[in-house]
Amino acid sequence: MTDKPLPTIVDLTPLNPVYQRDPHVVLDDLRARCPAHHDAVSGSLLLTRYADVRAVVNNRDLWRDPMRAEEGAIMQRRFLERVPEGVPRTHVTSILTLDDPDHARIRQPLAQALYARVAKFRPQVEALVDETLDRLEGETEFDLMDRFCVPIPIDAIARILGVDPGRLAEFRQWSEGVIQGLNPFRTPEQTVVMEQASAALTAYFTQLMEARRADPRDDLISDMVGQQADGAELDDGELRLNLQALLVGGNLTTTDLIGNTVRNLLLNPSELAKLRADPGIVNAVVEEALRYEPPVDMTGRLASGEMEAGGCPLGPGQSITVSLRAANRDPEVFEDPHRFDVSRKHRPHMAFGGGAHICIGAPLARLETGIALVKLFERFPNLRLADPAAEPAWRSLPFFRGMEHLRVLV
Repeated sequence: MTDKPLPTIVDLTPLNPVYQRDPHVVLDDLRARCPAHHDAVSGSLLLTRYADVRAVVNNRDLWRDPMRAEEGAIMQRRFLERVPEGVPRTHVTSILTLDDPDHARIRQPLAQALYARVAKFRPQVEALVDETLDRLEGETEFDLMDRFCVPIPIDAIARILGVDPGRLAEFRQWSEGVIQGLNPFRTPEQTVVMEQASAALTAYFTQLMEARRADPRDDLISDMVGQQADGAELDDGELRLNLQALLVGGNLTTTDLIGNTVRNLLLNPSELAKLRADPGIVNAVVEEALRYEPPVDMTGRLASGEMEAGGCPLGPGQSITVSLRAANRDPEVFEDPHRFDVSRKHRPHMAFGGGAHICIGAPLARLETGIALVKLFERFPNLRLADPAAEPAWRSLPFFRGMEHLRVLV
């Protein structure tokens, strides 16, 4: 028994240096001592056991929209934006936090079009990864994040959407700005950056949608305005907002997944040797990477009625926050959970959430990461960390885990 206070939600972010260095020092202790507890700082029930987390994310009856959160759900209500009266909810938030029936109405046509694009996108991803690697020829040391992990996802989602290649630098900047919408602890300055980036993307997507109506191309925006013309119940405001959400979801998290996976392979040469010996196991490598070091820490739901989660009673509008990261290393589910093992017997991880709100970009993230890994290690068979003993340069964005820099030698 210990009198050590339980960590608050702030302690489960990079704002806590211990958590930033190694989240599992904090999460293992919390899961062992109190796997379900009410956190006063966030006003939320915090869950860390795999069984509890999986049950929550797969429960399609739970709510996502912070508009439905009770007054005591402090963190959820921080996501509410001030908007003029009469603006439809679907013009304020994307499918990330919409509930049915609007969530299903908007997600279904978007997912249908996106998955059709991803299914035939492999050759383009292979080409853009080759182009990215070509630009590194002749170099002996570089920052893998800046030169490889960042450009691939932003280039990929831009190609799918139909963005002008000349706008990629702006897109990266806008994407970094709008992702602050997922940061409940953002500063007033970060809010200004977020709003400016959102306005720029809205203007650009408006222009692009008009252009595609007049002259359809082989891209997702043409697909979507075509669906509108064919009767899909999706207006321009809803489409613009969800194209922004795709841009955010298709950029930073996949960048982090590629970077985290490369680093863990380089730190575990026996596992990298398995991939080198048989590139056909790359899908298993990606799944273990998603379990071991996922790019997203947490997600949330709201109780839609009287219920229980993790053995705790809840009423309508009460907030539930689940640690995807803690669930993915629950020793009750994963043997030797802190070992990076690409031969591990598959058990479903929680990296992409689940249920109605499972990550819409998951197939694209898996495709890009798998191709990037195989081609990177084929091109640079002697790739290694510039300083294996150096502390990783983890970013400070709450609820996301990825590196600012990763210096490598070839």
